[in-house]
Amino acid sequence: MAILGQIRNRPWLLMGVIALALLAFLVNPDSIDKVFGKNPDVLGKVNGEKITREEFNDQLFVLQQQAEQQGQPKNGLEEQAWQLLVQSKLIKQQFEKMGFEMTEDYFWNQIQYDQMFAQNKQFFDEKGNFKTQELKKQIEELKNTSPEGYNQWLKTRKSVEYRLMARQVFTNISTGVTTGKKEAEELMRQRDQLADIDFVKVDYAAYLQKNKIKVTTEDLANYIKQRPVMFKTEPSRNIGIAYFPSQPSAADDAAAQKEITKLFSGGTDASGGKENFQNTTSDSMFVAVNSDMPFNNKYLSANQLPQTLQSQIATAAVGQTFGPYKEQNFYVVSKLLDKKTSDSTLSRHILIAFKGSPAGEGVSRSKEQAKKLADSIGAIVKANPGKFTDFLKLSNDPSSAAQGGSLGWTTPETPFVPEFLAFLAKNPKGATGVVETQFGYHIINVEDKKAGALGYKVANLVKAVKPSDITEAEVDKKARKFIQQVQGKSFNDFVNIAKKGNYKFSNPKAAKRFDGQLQGLGTDKDVEILAWAFDKKRSKGDTEFFTVEGTGDKIVVYLNGKQEKGLADPESVRDQIEVVVQNKLAAKQISDKITAAKASSLDQVAKMFAASKQSAQVNLLNPSVAGAMEPKVAGAAFGVAKGKLSNPVEGGTGVYVLVKKSETTNKQPGDLKQFTESMTQRNSGMFGQAWLKSLQDNAKIDDYRIEIWNKLGNQQQ
Repeated sequence: MAILGQIRNRPWLLMGVIALALLAFLVNPDSIDKVFGKNPDVLGKVNGEKITREEFNDQLFVLQQQAEQQGQPKNGLEEQAWQLLVQSKLIKQQFEKMGFEMTEDYFWNQIQYDQMFAQNKQFFDEKGNFKTQELKKQIEELKNTSPEGYNQWLKTRKSVEYRLMARQVFTNISTGVTTGKKEAEELMRQRDQLADIDFVKVDYAAYLQKNKIKVTTEDLANYIKQRPVMFKTEPSRNIGIAYFPSQPSAADDAAAQKEITKLFSGGTDASGGKENFQNTTSDSMFVAVNSDMPFNNKYLSANQLPQTLQSQIATAAVGQTFGPYKEQNFYVVSKLLDKKTSDSTLSRHILIAFKGSPAGEGVSRSKEQAKKLADSIGAIVKANPGKFTDFLKLSNDPSSAAQGGSLGWTTPETPFVPEFLAFLAKNPKGATGVVETQFGYHIINVEDKKAGALGYKVANLVKAVKPSDITEAEVDKKARKFIQQVQGKSFNDFVNIAKKGNYKFSNPKAAKRFDGQLQGLGTDKDVEILAWAFDKKRSKGDTEFFTVEGTGDKIVVYLNGKQEKGLADPESVRDQIEVVVQNKLAAKQISDKITAAKASSLDQVAKMFAASKQSAQVNLLNPSVAGAMEPKVAGAAFGVAKGKLSNPVEGGTGVYVLVKKSETTNKQPGDLKQFTESMTQRNSGMFGQAWLKSLQDNAKIDDYRIEIWNKLGNQQQ
């Protein structure tokens, strides 16, 4: 139940910190003004249309809100926000070219089709009509009562507008995607036409095992130059990373174990050695003073306890102690304080909020009016529980209202507010009542009750196994020695020295300035490392040393390459295209050998490469040859004369030479109309994203973000 703050129970050792990494140039606009003068707020342009800092902030805010709702990290979303804005601008431009305009009438007429509203039943009445006027009224109330909430709505509305424009644009262009009669007839002919062939395949992998081909940087560059649109890229950096985690040593582990043993059965220094975990009369206070984790007063099920206790707790007596034992990087001693059976309750509620309450955004009624309304509804439902659902439309907890008001099965340990839990504990199945909490007035109906599992209250005294100052100093010494070894050396030296030292190494080859996180790293220093790598003073071969806050971990980075806007640097994409380029070089060698030998039969070709002769039936529309999709081979099969040896065909998995034995027609069921409709539907589904990518590939996109960063950095130095 969102309104009551229900959360999932977390594992007992889980501790998370959400770090919000904002763009540095968004933090201090005043300093930007000094650098740029009159117009500091334009971060880029799409076909001449500006992307402002305010728009970027709004898009980033929406993404961060979505991430928070989904329990995802809020950092590293800057690049996603930028890409969404670029695509939104392109969609808006096409929307306007088609003669549409995002007017107030258009927005409110189309909002019901947006994904945010279309699947939410609370926005529709019993007849399925969208409650436009009610939503407008709620937004107007929000404007008058909560400026902050209204401002959030305006940011969200902008995203909704872009989605509505995209829906209209994609509807229009997909409507224009058709399959003509002649095209359909030709495709049906290709579908039904079959060719029986004999062929020899010289497999690339097998050939390369015997004939080593080294792919040079020039080979990669030539491949890229022939495909400029495919390899158009934004600025990026090739970064080598050596990571030195500050991990506890064996001595650190022994020290933590010694400390917890002393607290468990020896005695604390503060008590003169008299009080320990076994004899203390105040377990919660002892844990609060001596443990690295706080005391948990809740009853937990067995599977929520530390793993070591799960198999022992059922037969343990109250007061029994366990340990010391180790869980992850912690030494633990535990004491069973109590155990009891908790009832599980199935309940539902209707929340009547009032102005000023946490759930009261957009609500104008006073607290007195809310109580009067809740008491009225409560009396009706108490007399006739079947009327409960009639009042769900009034609930200010939309998430539970969408589920018929249901809150599911809960126990006394469920994190609901105390007043709510007290009502569930005291009332039997079928009871209905009105309860006041900080959120408003709840009409609660107890649907069912059942005996729950045993719950255990356990005191856990925890000592973390942490690296000592000596250990951290050793890590620092090792990392500083490494950076001295690699300064002024080649990247190969950096890699080899890191591997020889068995240090953790990673190499993000195309890191973008605003990625937020570095592949293979993922620390709070990632943003700082990216800023360092994109500083215009940086040169290939530069190194730097970073310390991760709070952990003592060290990072040494090496700038291996600078990719500016344009065609991708060949080495930065080697991992992606090297195999393809190598296969193309192999294909040329194989074809040249076949041509030079003036091969006149499949047997001759097979003998040349120790390959075998095979047979297959191929089809143009589904060009599968011996398990591989080979459209060029299928094309050659229908292009070569019957009985004649084909020229070498460069396929995806090897070079093929074939002889066509026969052609047949296998007429498949289905008429021309059905086939045409099927092809149109398929093409429409594929067209949208391809069209948007084409728009982006051919757009004039100016990105000033890095320039702004560099100028701001110079100003501050």
